[in-house]
Amino acid sequence: MDTQNFNKSSYTGEVIGQEFSTEFQLRNLSNQNSFEKKSIKDIFLDEAESFEDAEVFYPSKMNEVFKPEPTNEVQAFLVPTSRYQNSNEASSAVEKGTGIQHRPFIVANTSEVALYHLQNDCIIPVFSKDNEKTIAHQEFIEVVLSAVSKIFPHQSISEPEIRVSHQIKGRTPSAIHKPVKELLEHEKTIYYERMAFIVKVPNITDIVNGNELSLTVGGVRSYNLENLYNKKSLEKFKLFIGFQNQVCMNLCVSSDGFVEDMRAGSANDLYSKALETMQNYNAELHLMEMKELTQDYLSEHQFAQLIGKSRLYQHLPKSEKQNIPLLNFNDSHINTMAKDYYEDKNFSRLEDGKINLWNVYNLFTQANKSSYIDTFLDRNLNAFEFSKGLQKTLNGNSNYYWFLS
Repeated sequence: MDTQNFNKSSYTGEVIGQEFSTEFQLRNLSNQNSFEKKSIKDIFLDEAESFEDAEVFYPSKMNEVFKPEPTNEVQAFLVPTSRYQNSNEASSAVEKGTGIQHRPFIVANTSEVALYHLQNDCIIPVFSKDNEKTIAHQEFIEVVLSAVSKIFPHQSISEPEIRVSHQIKGRTPSAIHKPVKELLEHEKTIYYERMAFIVKVPNITDIVNGNELSLTVGGVRSYNLENLYNKKSLEKFKLFIGFQNQVCMNLCVSSDGFVEDMRAGSANDLYSKALETMQNYNAELHLMEMKELTQDYLSEHQFAQLIGKSRLYQHLPKSEKQNIPLLNFNDSHINTMAKDYYEDKNFSRLEDGKINLWNVYNLFTQANKSSYIDTFLDRNLNAFEFSKGLQKTLNGNSNYYWFLS
């Protein structure tokens, strides 16, 4: 199987007055007997390049200013405007090239907000017993942006797409006796319990089954996972690096590009762990595994078995469920997949009823958009692992046989 080039043409730009030309290319793996794990540095950078080439520092609004390790720091407002693409412009480019309307990467009960809104209009939750501040949503995003800029110093980066839910409202002490309808804007306080975001590196792409995939980094933060009524402790985050399908905006997450329980006590700690996650991500293997999904098909009967058994799975006795691989999707998701099997314009069945596993995988990730923020990435990873399990069953491995029998 041939592996596509990340960029069909070299990306040439200018950073702080210096010209460069970098070409990203994946090597063909079809003749290799064993797969050698490579870090994202080895895949995307030439030997002559270094992660120390550039650094972008996003000043924090928090009490504790986040400062990455000393390098050639550049204030964000001094970076050339071409470095950070406007998300609306990026979306328009996708729409013009494919004729497909831009869709959010998650829907559920979320709404889209701007980074400016989080920085200027939202209060910062604290740990109540010692009044220590939390790592706020905006600080998490700024840390990841800085880490992405360090890993890809010569690439343009899109503005973050941010989705929030579970708004927590409050008011200032001066408005304690006012009726709600009489509250002024400066007397209201808000923050969001849950937040998810993604940042794209739009010039690093590949094609799978005719769908363009763009390298994407993102994260999830849920305050409901923290004990804010106690003293400050390590805080929990979820971080991923993977690809986004530009046809449908579905995210593609693999196990080595996802940290489900990242714990950090400070912004600097979070920055180091974000760098480590991105450096260890094996993009080449991830793309190869996704392309392999296009080679195997489920018949109409097998897909019907999958839908039926997936609904039965939710009601299995605990003793039986322990012997079957995990399926982290509920009846609502499965119903959406059954509907899209017939109606989705990108991933529906063929005329004879067959459907390849790449399309099955995207039916999973499409249905997952209705998940709440705090379960979104976990289910996205499960969709990929489950699709690979179905592939192994079709090729003789019986671990997932129960779902197709």
